[in-house]
Parts: sequence; structure tokens; C-alpha cells
Amino acid sequence: MPCKPCSSLKAFPYVKLSRGMLYSRIFQIRAFALGVLTALSLCAQPPVPNEAQGIPVRTAPADYQAKVQVGAITIAGDFVGHAVPTAQGPLSTEDYVVIEIAFFGPPEARLKLTWEDFSVRINGKKMATPGHQFGLVLKSLKDPEWIPPTTEGKESKGSINGGGGGAQGDPKPLPPKMPFPLRRAMEQKVQKASLAEGDRPLPQAGLIFFPYRGKDTSIRTVELIYAGAAGPATLTFEQ
Repeated sequence: MPCKPCSSLKAFPYVKLSRGMLYSRIFQIRAFALGVLTALSLCAQPPVPNEAQGIPVRTAPADYQAKVQVGAITIAGDFVGHAVPTAQGPLSTEDYVVIEIAFFGPPEARLKLTWEDFSVRINGKKMATPGHQFGLVLKSLKDPEWIPPTTEGKESKGSINGGGGGAQGDPKPLPPKMPFPLRRAMEQKVQKASLAEGDRPLPQAGLIFFPYRGKDTSIRTVELIYAGAAGPATLTFEQ
């Protein structure tokens, strides 16, 4: 007849094994639950609100400055110079000129769109200038309605020196910067108004951008060159 200690020793390994299997099973369930919750949270998230969405399309191609027919697709547009029209109000940029472009097609028509399909020739320049992605434009944006605060402390500094203004050779104060929340909101307006990319149902409209630092008054002719999925085409704007 085996003694009690011997019986307890035989049972001990079995108890250890059961605990190990139990812990392993718990970890597996936790990992599975975490994966399910992560997937559900990702599915529940709304689409990125700040992606390029384009702007409302006008009633017909005739409502734009210029238009051209390319097979079953009509491309129309407005050249707006350094202005940046958005649904929330106009902005501007000194480094780029802007074209509001629109695509029309038959019912249920779709077309692959991208800003990379466009280039522009200004005043008959030999080489056309390719378009830029809207992200490069954001740094140069300006809001005509934002009034920078006045710089304080000029009078006190001048009185210390015994005259108006600072001492000769003092560096000029840096211009005030737009507060970050206002700056971010302005950038989001332009991002949303930019031409949506990818395979899209027609009609579609949005903004495209081209580097140009000259004044609007110096522009006489603008040729917008399209080389996309609809086929090659050129729109001409007379200023």
C-alpha cells in the first residue's frame, strides 16, 4: 500500500501541467479578443475627413471659362490665378497659380483622376510646367481675412534710445505668424478642395496647382495640357 506522500508526489506533475495549459489558454483568448476589438475599432473609424475631396461641380461645362471634348468626356475649367477658391471662402498663394478643373461624362461614367496628368504653359513658354501636389502649396497659403496683430514695444524701445525706433543696426522684428489652429484650418480647406484622385464617378471638380511667382497681370495666355486616361487635350484661357 503506497504511503500518502508518494501519492501526492504522483499527482503534483499533473497539477503543474494543467496550470500551464490554463495560462496558455487565457493568453490565447486575450490575444483573440484584443485582435477583434482592434479590427472593430478600425472599421468603426470614419474616413479621413481631410483627404482631397474636390469642390461642387457646376451645372454644365458651359459654366466654365474653357472646355474641350475628349471622346465621351468633357473637360472644363477656370483659370483663377493666385487665388485659391474654397467652399469656406477664398485664400491666396504667391508661389502658385490655380485652375479649377471639372470632368463631365455620360451617366455612370467613371475616370481615373490625378493632378499628375496636367501641365501648364503660360504666355507661350516653350517648356510646360508640370502640376504640383497640393501638399507643396500649403506653406505659401495666405488668408486675406486674417489681420496679424500689431507689434508692441516699439515706442518704449525708441524712448530708451532717446528717439523714434530702435538703434541703427538692430534686426527687424520677424513678422507675426498665424496661430497654428488657424493655419491648420486653412490648410485643410485647400486639401479638401483639391482634385480628388483615383477612379471616380463623373462629374468631378477640384483645384490643381502650378508653380508661378509672377503677377496675375503679367499673364496673357494659359494653356492647360491634359495627358490622362480620357485622352490628350488642351484647354486655352485668354486673360
